[in-house]
Amino acid sequence: MTDTLAITNQKGGVGKTTTCVNLAASLARLGKRVLVVDMDPQGNATTGSGVDKHADDPTSCEVLLGQATIAEAAHRVEAGYDLVPANGDLTVAEVRLMEAERREYRLQEALAPARESYDHILVDCPPSLNLLTVNGLVAADGVVIPMQCEYYALEGLTALMRTIESIQRGPNPKLRISGLLRTMFDPRNRLSGDVSEQLTGHFGDRVFRTVIPRNIRLAEAPSFGQPALLYDASSRGAVAYLALAGEMLRR
Repeated sequence: MTDTLAITNQKGGVGKTTTCVNLAASLARLGKRVLVVDMDPQGNATTGSGVDKHADDPTSCEVLLGQATIAEAAHRVEAGYDLVPANGDLTVAEVRLMEAERREYRLQEALAPARESYDHILVDCPPSLNLLTVNGLVAADGVVIPMQCEYYALEGLTALMRTIESIQRGPNPKLRISGLLRTMFDPRNRLSGDVSEQLTGHFGDRVFRTVIPRNIRLAEAPSFGQPALLYDASSRGAVAYLALAGEMLRR
């Protein structure tokens, strides 16, 4: 059964795309069939996977507008997963969908015929609570929330939880919180430890046990169009995402 996960946090710079790309590579390394759908107009998951976001190929924009299928838009990348790329055209799709019927179901409907081809589908949502993110949440079975252990991260989490609850009451009652992921974690920082304790105290086992450390190799890898697993498989970041994939599969 395919597990579709929306990776989202409306706060930027928390490791959302890093998580999507590296988790996809780790699941693929463990023998799983994985699809990444880039739903961020910045196209960072696309370039971080080694795909030219400016190429004249179908993207998630055409998929949402019904002009291409997932199969037509997907690229197999070096790390072993398939990717539906994105670029700035997605903002055009969002505007055009505003007046469309069933606008929040477009991604769900596009993914339906592709689900049997994959074990895991990861949707990289933009860093905002807009129609693109709503499409990701409506299409998903679960939500993975990457977050830094800092004060403002907790503030933003409240708004995201309200959005998730709204989706659960409306178009996607089966949506669950798969887990909160602590990213860019620095154990020397006292605030990181305090916020981490608050998270585990409030969310319990919904906080992944795996912690992603602050790691220079993770930060460097996207500029080479590679997940850390290809760029430096022995790095602490790559090892942590492999551990996260294993934890998710055990769950």
